[in-house]
Amino acid sequence: MNEQSCIRAIHDAYPDFIVHSLVRNEIGQNNDVWIVNGAYVFRFPKYALGIRQLKKETAILQAVQDSVSLPIPAPVYRSFVPEEPGKVFTGYPLLRGEPFTREAFAQAARHNQLPAIAAQLGRFLYELHSFPYEQRLPELVSDSVGMADELTELYDRIVSRLFPAMRESAKQEIAERFETYLADPAHFAFAPRLIHGDFGTTNILYDAQKQRITGIIDFGGAGIGDAAYDFAGLAASYGENFLSCLSPWYPDLDSVLVRMRFYRSTFALQEALFGIEQGDEQAYRAGMRDYV
Repeated sequence: MNEQSCIRAIHDAYPDFIVHSLVRNEIGQNNDVWIVNGAYVFRFPKYALGIRQLKKETAILQAVQDSVSLPIPAPVYRSFVPEEPGKVFTGYPLLRGEPFTREAFAQAARHNQLPAIAAQLGRFLYELHSFPYEQRLPELVSDSVGMADELTELYDRIVSRLFPAMRESAKQEIAERFETYLADPAHFAFAPRLIHGDFGTTNILYDAQKQRITGIIDFGGAGIGDAAYDFAGLAASYGENFLSCLSPWYPDLDSVLVRMRFYRSTFALQEALFGIEQGDEQAYRAGMRDYV
């Protein structure tokens, strides 16, 4: 969407809200993201599926706001009617900080700041994963899908959408990996938790001067799932060795490692699927890079 479309959508829902400045944030994959007046973040779903996700995300953010120790988005502006991309949005006060990139992580490591950062992230994940969603967000229970079904559906999409362009050895490796994992009931004997769903570099904010995490953003993938999935995002971003730093603040972390490694192995394939299904050629090529 362009600037005028953004301004028009905000004004239609909030006639008294004056837009003085507008800057596009290019990071958003599922949403058009705008920094408004240097003080607010407005997110507009790009796709019809994103509208449903944004509604769920807003409910989750409102429910967990006072239960986690790191700042998260607090939507104060929202519009869900009409349910059309470019019309639906939420807006929240801008959280300060920059994405905690691998480069920032390496710099923090050189300054011996990783234990303090691990404490922040470990506490946050433990608080999020311990959230009593059955009582506070009961609508998520009926809306959730079992992980076995979710992974089976993911595998079917990979086979139908990605296999035709893959080399034979890659197809065989993926098939063996998925079928072996799906056949073991122990991989699904975990207690479902409320998870972030995309816990990595672009969604963890950091202040390099204070050397602290300043917030967690983009709960678009949040829902009921396996806590190991969030650790897979961390491991993919900063390496598996970093997870050991979180164990003092997250009991039984070792119990998620097998599942974490499997989820992590699917991330590139999920990116490729997103690319082919949403017409994002860059995402498709990046996800398929090691398989063609």
